[in-house]
Amino acid sequence: MSTLDAFPITKKWPARHPDRLQLYSLPTPNGVKASIMLEETGLPYEAHLVRFDTNDQFSPEFLSLNPNNKIPAILDPHGPGGKPLALWESGAILVYLAGKTGKLMPTDDAARYETLQWLMFQMGGVGPMFGQLGFFHKFAGKDYEDKRPRDRYVAETKRLLGVLNERLQGRGWIMGKDYSIADIAVFPWVRNLVGFYGAGELVGFGDFPEVQRVLDAFVARPAVQRGLNIPARN
Repeated sequence: MSTLDAFPITKKWPARHPDRLQLYSLPTPNGVKASIMLEETGLPYEAHLVRFDTNDQFSPEFLSLNPNNKIPAILDPHGPGGKPLALWESGAILVYLAGKTGKLMPTDDAARYETLQWLMFQMGGVGPMFGQLGFFHKFAGKDYEDKRPRDRYVAETKRLLGVLNERLQGRGWIMGKDYSIADIAVFPWVRNLVGFYGAGELVGFGDFPEVQRVLDAFVARPAVQRGLNIPARN
């Protein structure tokens, strides 16, 4: 009997390799944060697709791991103290995996807190605001005659892109020369904004050349290219 058998989520998504970290996700901007981080660090893991079209995220098995019914979530059989650890919230997962592997997070205290600052910038600003813009530009909200809600999120998205563009002046990555979890958090959302949401022209993305430059560098990374398609949609 594996150490993971006590977790109900493994009944719906059986672990073929119970000695590996288990990832429950979907390739969305939040979901790929975890898969990209796992690909970048080389930590052995097994990916399980959580299908939104069949409401997997509302299943009792998934809710037993994440009561907030959001992806990604992980189950690490080798957590702190050698005990299994269940964890959700993409930002918390990035911090945990950085600590577990000793990668993609500065060891200097000041730089580490600055990295966390930019991680929170994504979680509190970039993700929610870009997501709302996507709703009003691409999904059901696009049919609303009143464009004031959309325009509010367009303005806030432009402001956030301006903050990021200024930060990247003279820097290779958000934290300078070193790639970090801050980049893994932010740039899947930027990619989604101009790609899947098709909102580049709406927000004047060409006015943010530093963001475009670093986005190009981000998507060129082999681990990012792999992680963007994990778990595979079937």
